Amino acid sequence: MTHPRKSLDTVIHAPVRFSIAAALASVDEADFKTLRDTIEITDSALSKQIALLEQAEYVKVRKAFVGKRARTWLSLTGKGRTAFARHLTALREIAAWEPEPVDELGGP
Repeated sequence: MTHPRKSLDTVIHAPVRFSIAAALASVDEADFKTLRDTIEITDSALSKQIALLEQAEYVKVRKAFVGKRARTWLSLTGKGRTAFARHLTALREIAAWEPEPVDELGGP
């Protein structure tokens, strides 16, 4: 058996990206400002992390004007939702993991 850590998603694993994925997993779509305030980071930090998630095709970015103001909405893609679910499963498996007992000669 391989250790469950090998199933962790390196894109999502970073704390801010994990927080973004978790916040977006619970909604269909969130506006940039709400997401920024929810995970308590700066605009530039959120933009940088969203760009990485978008490059991995985990997040979809939709821009439009509301009146004269540009607005940005974010959502997890199907690929992003699958990756997040797999990452959560791996975290749960790591938390519950129990190594096999080793006898005195060093074997299982």
